This record gives sequence, structure tokens and C-alpha cells, in this order.
Amino acid sequence: MRFEGRVVLVTGAASGIGRAAALGFAAEGATVLAADWSEAVSATVEAVRASGGAAQALVGDAGDEAFVKAAVDRAAADHGRLDALFANAGISGGLTPLAELSVDEWEKVLRVNLIGVFLAIREGSRVMIPQGKGAIVSTASVAGIRSGAGGIPYSASKAGVINLTQTAANWLGGTGVRVNCICPGLTETGMTAPMFDGARARGREDRIGQLNPLKRYATPDEQAAVAIFLASDAASYVNGQAIAVDGGLSSSHPTAPGKFV
Repeated sequence: MRFEGRVVLVTGAASGIGRAAALGFAAEGATVLAADWSEAVSATVEAVRASGGAAQALVGDAGDEAFVKAAVDRAAADHGRLDALFANAGISGGLTPLAELSVDEWEKVLRVNLIGVFLAIREGSRVMIPQGKGAIVSTASVAGIRSGAGGIPYSASKAGVINLTQTAANWLGGTGVRVNCICPGLTETGMTAPMFDGARARGREDRIGQLNPLKRYATPDEQAAVAIFLASDAASYVNGQAIAVDGGLSSSHPTAPGKFV
């Protein structure tokens, strides 16, 4: 019960990693504010309550300044504190070729994936600093580490999240507020569903995730577990870090199977 008596805000909580994290935080005693643009976030809250946990749903856009501020204010007003914030909300933006990308597509992805994380850090730390303690975790991606794991705006936005994590951790130095991010590899979520569905339709499910040393893809629970750890006191000396949760994918340059170059 690492979060007993604590209050946690999770964005992108209607499905995937965010939903798994909301359930995980609640299972460890947290009161969870589950935020998402989709009304389906209410199903996450119902699942938390059905398992004996405490949660409330907040419907809004994680890239909208007013909504993020209101969500943090809600935590402070209703519970008097905010102990952890998991800025998980994100969109893929598709795989539009470089020459065909529009500024509108870039702005949409950056607003949710990068500006949304900035807002979470700014607003969350506003409440955490007077407490003298708090943990902010965001979802970046292996796509933000190097090319080959996502579309161009998506990858750039996640690289921005990694740098923002490092920069914010230093700007908040001495406040007791820690900032870290996870960099998921291939994980079965709503965002990746088309790829998984296509592979299964072709009878190639066994090839999903074959490029990493574990030779498989991740589940949302596996990603959420690392985010929950980073938000907990067990990670009290972990700060400004981007933790790859990718089965080892980012540990190597491409090589032929069984060969070293």
C-alpha cells in the first residue's frame, strides 16, 4: 500500500497504460483522479470502485491549459493535496510522410503530447512545492530516443518530453518534487490496436515485438508498474530520468540475428 492516504492524478486514464495505472495506484491505496477527453474514463472509475478503491472522473483535454489547471485545483480543493501526477495522455498523429505533413498535424500532436506534459508539470508542481514533496511522471516513448518507432511529429514530441523531464527536474531542484518519465516500447493499447489487429489478421501475431531481446510486446500493466514505482517513495532518489520499458529494444543498434558488428 505505497500510496495509502495519497492523492494521484492520472491523465489519459480511459484506456491502455493510463487505465492500468489508475487501477494500480488505487490498488495501492491512492485516491485517484482519472482524467481523459473520453467519457469512457467513467468505466475506469467504476472498475476502481468495484475493486474497493476511491476514484473520480474528470473529462477534458490534457492539452488544454484551463482543464489541466482545473484538474489540479480539484485535487487540492477536494483532498487538500496532490502527491503524484502521471501525465500519460498522448496521441499518435499517424504516419504521414515528411513531405506531406501539415503544420496543423504538428500542432495537434505537440499540443497534447508535449505542451500537455508541460502543463501537468507546471500545475502539479504548483501544489506540490508547498507540500515539500511530490512526484510527476510522464509517458514519453522509445520513439523519442531515436528514429524508427513512430511518426515524425510523435517522435519529436516524445523527444521533447524526455528533455522536458530533465530540464524540469533541475528547475525544481531543492523543492522536493521529482520529475521522471517512462519510454514505453511496443505495447498493446488502443493507440497500437490497428497494428496488432493487422498482424493477427495475417497470422503474424508471433512476430510482434520480435526485434527486442525479450521477443515480445508489453502489456499496459507492465508499463504502469514502472510509472507507479517512479511515483512512489521507493524511487525517492530517482529524478530527471527517462526509463526505457521496451524489452531491451533501445539497448542495441540493429544487427543481423545472432551476429555482432
